[in-house]
Amino acid sequence: MARFEHHIFVCENVRPPEHPRGCCSQKGSPALREKLKQLLKERGLSGIVRANAAGCLDQCANGATVVIYPEGVWYGRVTPADLAEILDAMEAGKVVERLLIPEDKLTGRRRGEPPKAAD
Repeated sequence: MARFEHHIFVCENVRPPEHPRGCCSQKGSPALREKLKQLLKERGLSGIVRANAAGCLDQCANGATVVIYPEGVWYGRVTPADLAEILDAMEAGKVVERLLIPEDKLTGRRRGEPPKAAD
């Protein structure tokens, strides 16, 4: 048995409709992951690439959010129409620039950096 080469995490976090930050689920992420699974199967990538449902990835304003590991590529405002292009880029070792969440918008921090005000 081998390890997956890539994990594609699709945020499917659900918040109440009145929540000010909204959520990726309200932006169609469950259907997005289903389409991703279909495309992986059609491309013969099942067992090589795993489509994972994720809880909150803390990118609500950029949802629906998709993250590819081990590369650490963060995509925002992803729609089902974007998935083939994302998979093409992943397989070629490239990224889809127009969908990248800019580094300064990501909410994580590097080891050794001081906590952000919201931490």
